[in-house]
Amino acid sequence: MNKYSLILPLLVALGIGASSFATIQSASATIGQQQAPTTVTVAIQPTAQAADIQAQGQQLEQFLEERTGYDIQIYVPLSYAGVIEALRFGQADVAFMSAWPSYLAVNRANASLELAEVREVIVNDTLTDATYYFSYWVTGPDSPANSLEELRDMRAAFPSPLSTSGYVMPMYSLVNQSLIQVEPEEEVDPESFFSEVLFAGGYQQAWEALRNGVVDVSIIAGDVSEDLYIEVLNNTKVIHEQGPIPSHGVVFNNDIDQSVKDNLKAAMLEIGNDDSSRQIMRDLVSAIFVGFQETTAEEHLASLNRALNATGLAFTEEIR
Repeated sequence: MNKYSLILPLLVALGIGASSFATIQSASATIGQQQAPTTVTVAIQPTAQAADIQAQGQQLEQFLEERTGYDIQIYVPLSYAGVIEALRFGQADVAFMSAWPSYLAVNRANASLELAEVREVIVNDTLTDATYYFSYWVTGPDSPANSLEELRDMRAAFPSPLSTSGYVMPMYSLVNQSLIQVEPEEEVDPESFFSEVLFAGGYQQAWEALRNGVVDVSIIAGDVSEDLYIEVLNNTKVIHEQGPIPSHGVVFNNDIDQSVKDNLKAAMLEIGNDDSSRQIMRDLVSAIFVGFQETTAEEHLASLNRALNATGLAFTEEIR
C-alpha cells in the first residue's frame, strides 16, 4: 500500500475525482522540476591553489546563475590533464582552458571549442584586444646572433615545456626552418640544437636567466604584462617572431544539452561587457581578460595544430 492509496478515498469523499487527483499529481511534479534547476559543472584549469580558485570562483558562479537559472558548480582539478579528463568522463560540462589543453580536449575528450578569450596583448608594439598574439626569440643586445640558425649551440631558457607561446611555437620555428629534424613518432629535442636547455618556470624567470648571463637566448610573448614585455624588448635583440598564437578558450562537453550550451554561451558572451564582470575573470583566470568571442577549434587552433604535427610534442606534466 502506498501513500496515494490512502489519499485517493479521502479525495473521493471530498468530491475530488481521480482525474482531478491526476492533475494535482502532475502539477506537483511540475513544481518539483522547477525547484530543481539544471546543475552545470564548470572546470577551471589550475593556475593557483585549488582552494584559492574555488573562493574566487564564487563570483563567477553567481554571475552565471543569475543569467541562466542553472546551479553552477566550480570544479578545479589538480592538473591541466585533470581538466581534460573531467570533460572526457562527464565530470565537467564546460571548461576554461589554455590553447594546448583545449586542443587535447577537442581531439581526445568529446569536446568542442566554442569561445576564444579576447585579451589585452601586444602585437607589433601596440597594446590591442585580440584572440591571438606572438612570441619572440630574444638575445642580449650584444649577441653575435642575428638569425635562428646562429643560435645553434647556445644556452636557451624556456618558460615551461607546457607553454604554447614559450615552447611549442618557438620549437616549431626551428623545425619549420629545418634547423632541427624530428624523427617519426618522436618529439622535437631542443638539446639537439642548443648546448644547454633550461625550463625556468615562467617568462619572468626566463628573462632573469638571460639578463644574468645564465643563458644566451630566451623567449618573450605578447601576453605577459606590458611592463615585463617592454622591459625585455628594451634590453634585448629580437631574433625571430612566431605566431599567431591562440589565446585561452572555453570548451564544452559535447554531451551537454544544446539548449543548456546555448544559454551558457550567451551568458559568457556577456562577461566583459562591464568592468565588474570583466574583473571577475581577471581575478579568476587571466589578468589581461577582455571578453569572449565565438569561434571553432578549426579556426582558433589552426596554428597550434600545425606546430604540434610538425614537432611531435606530447602534453605531459608532473602532478605535484
